[in-house]
Amino acid sequence: MTEASGAMDKRLAESIELRDFLRRAGTLTLADRRVLVGQALVLIEQNYVHLPLKVAMHAVNPVQRLRLLALRLGRQSDDTMDPEWRFHAELSQIFLSLRDLHTNYLLPEPFSGRIAYLPYQIEEYYEGEERHYVVARVVAGHNAQGFGPGVEVTHWNGVPIDRAVDINAFRFAGSNPAAAHARGLESLTIRPLRIHVPPDEDWVVLGYVGADGISRELRERWRVAENLPPFVDADELTTAAVAQGLDLGTDEIGRAVKLLYVPEAITLTEATDAAGLTSEPAEPGAAVPTSMPSVFRARSVATGSGTFGHIRVFTFNVQDPDGFVREFVRLIGLLPQNGLIVDVRGNGGGHIHASEFTLQTLTPRPITPEPAQFITTPLNVRICAQHEQNPTGQIDLGPWCPSMNQALETGAVYSGGFSITPADGANVLGQQYHGPVVLVTDARCYSATDIFAAGFQDHQIGPVLGVDDNTGAGGANVWTHALLKLLLELPEPAPETPYRELPGGANMRVAIRRSLRVHDRAGTPVEDLGVAPDERHRMTRRDVLQDNADLLEHAGRLLAALPARRLEVEVAASGGELTLRTHLLDRADVYLDGRPRASVDLTQETVTVPVPGAGAAHTIRVEGFQDGALAAARTIVR
Repeated sequence: MTEASGAMDKRLAESIELRDFLRRAGTLTLADRRVLVGQALVLIEQNYVHLPLKVAMHAVNPVQRLRLLALRLGRQSDDTMDPEWRFHAELSQIFLSLRDLHTNYLLPEPFSGRIAYLPYQIEEYYEGEERHYVVARVVAGHNAQGFGPGVEVTHWNGVPIDRAVDINAFRFAGSNPAAAHARGLESLTIRPLRIHVPPDEDWVVLGYVGADGISRELRERWRVAENLPPFVDADELTTAAVAQGLDLGTDEIGRAVKLLYVPEAITLTEATDAAGLTSEPAEPGAAVPTSMPSVFRARSVATGSGTFGHIRVFTFNVQDPDGFVREFVRLIGLLPQNGLIVDVRGNGGGHIHASEFTLQTLTPRPITPEPAQFITTPLNVRICAQHEQNPTGQIDLGPWCPSMNQALETGAVYSGGFSITPADGANVLGQQYHGPVVLVTDARCYSATDIFAAGFQDHQIGPVLGVDDNTGAGGANVWTHALLKLLLELPEPAPETPYRELPGGANMRVAIRRSLRVHDRAGTPVEDLGVAPDERHRMTRRDVLQDNADLLEHAGRLLAALPARRLEVEVAASGGELTLRTHLLDRADVYLDGRPRASVDLTQETVTVPVPGAGAAHTIRVEGFQDGALAAARTIVR
């Protein structure tokens, strides 16, 4: 037994029924509740970048609701205060009214780090325009008559299942109808208690039709277990925390799915060292081993349109974005080079650098990282001023300071826009894959994944194939209350900080900088608008139960209709010439350390180009053209 699988067995073995777990809850005092509401007011009123947008788009007034809650708490005593579950529910609902998965109330102990779950997972598919629900996975060891993967779900506690999903969706945040529906479905059977209030019911009665055609009901109690930990501590002052763009709920559910159903993908630490793994290209239908199984799954897939590469990116939530990109490049280099399916369904985001660094590997065009803006409140001005010169070496807010200070005079709502991702890091490697690329998205793609999908579309890398009408539409950098408090304490504590220690291990998160799209959609916010796919695919029963069979066929047809180019560069031992191996290119330009050195018409697919000084150059870049348009590039850094 591996350390990871042992950890899984221990967590599930120690799970308890929800009703027993809730007996341990209820330790907040009235003073604790007043602190929590006061700190929520600080974050929403003085830090929250989307407040004007949310008030206008969703007709909500979270500031007034928090003030009213504070007023009621002021009138209560320790003897007359509401039950704790009601307080958690009301404060959570105020945050949820924003329909922003970045901006959350995170419940205190004992909820933190726990999940409530049922021993099965439900997914949806379509037959024509009619939506169906099916059990996709069952926890190992669970047995019930006629029950298992593939049974059709008809009712949830007596409510028709489609209506039950919509009712559940109404309870949780979602920036658009597709996102709300996706959250309603995924939270039917897994609920991270740090971010979701516990289920109201002790058990669920599921109506289903078995493989034998007989309608039955299954009653299962909610159980509570400790979830797998994240790789990134968002409360510490690190680049990963400062550059975080993450839907915490989807990230928690993703880790819970591994815990419950895919234990072989569990890794307890983030590893990027691929030494010892195969360097052989994948055979048709075969997977490529990865050092990061919690992050990637790479394989060659055979479709009716050809054999292509397929890489799932489960999360961008890593500490080391450079290591993330290295492993991504290694994996796609071992997949078929005539077409690649990049599949980010269910990816809740993570490190914004990792998402935007990856784009360069798929296109010859320079990457323009998305600009981000603060809302220009006096508190945000203070935070930026404290880190204008990057005194900690972890966060440089200097670029935003002039526009933030000017806004106090001009009345501008937002600061100037500057990228969170360094532009040099987003372009240091250049294109690594020269075949066509299709991106597959769904409504659970959020935050850094929204930014990745927007960049993919804005840089015209390839078609976006969506299984939903939109992505999750989360366009922001998110900071925790603990991180904001720390930023005003470093390098020296600021006088009269508004941030107070939160009681009981509670926390909060807030969207602090909003992201804007680039190029043809320049200035368009990602928040609430998301990334609409270029083409839509409705999931089928074969997709749900046979590893996305029809979805991959659809993606294969898109790839087969696109040109598969080739551009390989070899530097001669003498250093004075380059050998170029190309396909579907008619011209190549050569740059040494950023300066043009040669241009050659490609009359055959293998040519040798004299380039004096190539051996001494630090960076060699070859750009390939077809009919005058940049179509491929190769960068060699030595």
